[in-house]
Amino acid sequence: MDLSVNLERIKTDIHELAEIGRCRDDRGIYRMAFTDADMEGKRWLKDRIEQAGFEPRTDGAVNISAELSGSTDRPRILVGSHIDTVPCAGALDGTLGVIVALECLRCLREQGVVPERTIELIAFSDEEGRFGGMFGSQAVCGQLNPDALATLSDLDGVLLGDELRRHGFDPLGALDAARDPETIASYLELHIEQGPVLDRGQKSVGIVDEITGLFTWSVNLKGEANHAGTTPMEMRHDAFMGLADFASAIPRILDENGSARSRATIGKAQILPGAANTVPGIVEFSLDVRDTSPETLADLGNAFRKALSAIARRRNLMFEFQQKSYLPPVAADPAVVQRLLRQAEQLELTHLQMHSGAAHDAQIMGSMVPVGMIFVPSKNGQSHSPAEWTAWTDIEAGANLMLHSLIDLANPISTT
Repeated sequence: MDLSVNLERIKTDIHELAEIGRCRDDRGIYRMAFTDADMEGKRWLKDRIEQAGFEPRTDGAVNISAELSGSTDRPRILVGSHIDTVPCAGALDGTLGVIVALECLRCLREQGVVPERTIELIAFSDEEGRFGGMFGSQAVCGQLNPDALATLSDLDGVLLGDELRRHGFDPLGALDAARDPETIASYLELHIEQGPVLDRGQKSVGIVDEITGLFTWSVNLKGEANHAGTTPMEMRHDAFMGLADFASAIPRILDENGSARSRATIGKAQILPGAANTVPGIVEFSLDVRDTSPETLADLGNAFRKALSAIARRRNLMFEFQQKSYLPPVAADPAVVQRLLRQAEQLELTHLQMHSGAAHDAQIMGSMVPVGMIFVPSKNGQSHSPAEWTAWTDIEAGANLMLHSLIDLANPISTT
């Protein structure tokens, strides 16, 4: 079927939505979940849906959806992403997937395509985790409970429930957003890669086969603060030197216990008491570990614990850690992956089968239904910043791949 998206409409939508929450000083977008800017973005999306001739719907988790009705009541195809952002964000993360999904529905409607399966656009709430998870997709997958809805808060202590009530929503309504997995055939998501692989490889699209799992730890190394001038080196209980030893051991641990898809990052550290003339007595730091295999993640966790224990003994330190989060890896559905690859070949797109090193709503949806993801390149691998961008030709390629993949998966049976 010779159909293609309207790139000019995609451009217009991206530019318009990018102005909602834009800071004039740093040019970053501040549309964090359930802020006034986020709610304005949701209203913008609902208006766009109506202009396209569809009926916008809002569920109890404030997910926005619209559907192109199919000719049967067979399980539907969901396609989407999110429009909330991190602070000082770029214009594409999440947003591109929602806008492309809307454009696909517009294109199919305009061309009179009647799919066998209903195709539903969904824009999930709070994928970026302001309140600690992926609220919208977790609600759809039935992973929330009343206790979580009453206690979830952001880093400033603002309660999720208070924010929902401020905008006129009952927090417990999120429980009603849960879907029956038997009604969903698959979920598709288009997203910027947020890394450099496609850009450096000069590929137009990526077909995701696995989405990484991850765990994050908060680690404390405790030694003894003492005078920097009077304490001999061999008599110190220097907590920072323990961190230095651990950081230098990470490449070895990944080589011995990880895989080519393993990642480990110390992204935050605090040295106490923090004086230039004092041997550090306490170091607190974060550890983010990722891999696409749950067994490898477990092996890495054991190896990192053993390394910390050995370093603590050698440096006369104490250590403790707390697991702050865990997301299991999710494999994209092999049949969906093959259909995406086949469509990419038929469209003669340069493509790469690859894994996702970042978490996405597809990871949550993949716990319940078959999922597939399409990546488009990120210029210089940049994301979560105003420098985030993707060439229009690659956006068009990814959007057309999504359009034809939806046609394939929804099995259209007639056009008028």
